[in-house]
Amino acid sequence: MAKYDYLIVGSGLYGATFAFLAKQKGKKCLVLDKRAHTGGNVFCENIDGINVHKYGAHIFHTSNKKVWDFVNQFATFNRYTNSPVANYHGKLYNLPFNMNTFYQMWGVTTPEEAKQKIEEQKKEAGINEPKNLEEQAISLIGKDIYYTLIKEYTEKQWGRDCKSLPSFIIKRLPVRFTFDNNYFNDNYQGIPIGGYNKLIDGLLEGIEVKTSVDFFTDRKKWETEADKIVFTGKIDEYYDYQFGKLEYRTVRFETEMLNVANYQGNAVVNYTSHEQPYTRIIEHKHFEPESSVYNNEKTIISKEYSTEWKEGMESFYPVNDEKNATLFSKYNELAKKEDKVIFGGRLAEYKYYDMDDIIEKAMGDVLGENYGKA
Repeated sequence: MAKYDYLIVGSGLYGATFAFLAKQKGKKCLVLDKRAHTGGNVFCENIDGINVHKYGAHIFHTSNKKVWDFVNQFATFNRYTNSPVANYHGKLYNLPFNMNTFYQMWGVTTPEEAKQKIEEQKKEAGINEPKNLEEQAISLIGKDIYYTLIKEYTEKQWGRDCKSLPSFIIKRLPVRFTFDNNYFNDNYQGIPIGGYNKLIDGLLEGIEVKTSVDFFTDRKKWETEADKIVFTGKIDEYYDYQFGKLEYRTVRFETEMLNVANYQGNAVVNYTSHEQPYTRIIEHKHFEPESSVYNNEKTIISKEYSTEWKEGMESFYPVNDEKNATLFSKYNELAKKEDKVIFGGRLAEYKYYDMDDIIEKAMGDVLGENYGKA
């Protein structure tokens, strides 16, 4: 007889949420993670009292009250509001695109002037049906903002010409005609006080967890340990790359401590030209201004470099082009036939997820399809 009801491979948000909810239903779970820590990419490393987002900035935001109430069981969230700044050749612009951006770009002071400027540039471009990211961006926001704040940043991020990227990537970008620098439109937003480890530790409390354990090293053994497997790793790896390898983008971080209290005045500054090889700089202490070390004469920054994934690197972002979509569909057909394996998360589903969506997905998978819906 199997020792566990579920073997959960991966302790990120999907795996940890699934484990918590399954335990609530009386199921016995074992969680494995090949990293030396739990939490997946939301893991925070505490360095001199500063919670460093080790795998990049994570800002929790949602309009789903069920999800918001759920995460607030485990951690108190602060009032952090994501308001990134873009640096283009030393000139600063507010993000997301709003009246502050339009004033900085064109000197316009009213929504009507801004709309007129964008309409003029869209008309000049003559794009009726956008076929790629570049055409979609220009038809959405005009050529000045596209060439200043989108084109080179996106090419650094994806390692591909904007004309070769699908248009839907840019549709997520908010555009508003108010002086509002809040990047997200959601009702709820914040960072767990004390870092995301508080959330993950709460989800995994009382559940057996083994870190620094690679499922694939002793796969046959682990498969006999539980009635069902919840797999959150790469779906192509699960099927031994039988159709070929899916492509990913990865991020390399250069993190350093500086002997200043405040390096850039903001948690997130994007660098939108090719002049800098990194895409952005994160200053971690600004995520938790209520921290007792916030005013200390030290700060920690991380420069983010986006590169193509190679063997041995962490897989961050699925490359959602036609070739990879076709390849994923082959693996997904195999996954649909499984009756003892549940695939969940961005690597297993080859799909970008916001954090609230991944929690909602885990809720649905454990408690019923519509449970986590707003």
